[in-house]
Amino acid sequence: MGLVRRRNEDASYLGDFLFAVADGLGGHVAGDVASSTAIEAVRQYDHAVDADALPVVLGQAVNAANHALRRRIEGEPDLAGMGTTLVAMLRAGATVALANVGDSRAYLLHGGQTAQITEDHLYKHLVAEATKVPHLPDRLTRFLDGRQDGRAPDITLLTLNAGDRLLLCSDGLSSYVPHDLLHAALVTSATAQEAVDRLIASALNQGGPDNITAVVVFVGGQ
Repeated sequence: MGLVRRRNEDASYLGDFLFAVADGLGGHVAGDVASSTAIEAVRQYDHAVDADALPVVLGQAVNAANHALRRRIEGEPDLAGMGTTLVAMLRAGATVALANVGDSRAYLLHGGQTAQITEDHLYKHLVAEATKVPHLPDRLTRFLDGRQDGRAPDITLLTLNAGDRLLLCSDGLSSYVPHDLLHAALVTSATAQEAVDRLIASALNQGGPDNITAVVVFVGGQ
């Protein structure tokens, strides 16, 4: 829970092959229902697949999450308007596929450097020279809400090395933890749980008002 929100609208999943974070949209009805519905759908894809099938299977998982939202809204019309972000990772050995819809993020620590490896789907990213445009809103341009158009994820393939560390998180973390603190938590923590605890503590110490969710994966020997 963040310091302001009265309800946690994030959801996450840690499996054997699949890892995911969803963040129900603030200001929309039933954000908690949206995020949990999406996670429940993608967790069905937590199974071994061939490396060359990762993008297709992960794309199917995201599509299944969007279908699940549509079915839920059809059954409960009061939920119309709910939506969620989703960032998910599916692995096959040293190869992983990452899918992202919205502004939940994935970071990779590799070779001593931590970098964001997903792009936030925000309105300002569609505007040329957005930094020069005053009062441009930080509005999401893409998220899951059960509709069919414009809900496709970005999918990225990565080859991991022993010692790499990955972070999946909601914007309740990434919006409030400075990059140097985020990097320090990933690089110096002895365990993934320690990294998560430090990251969440950092967000709260920075006055983070939003819900905070982090999934950290340490890559061992291949």
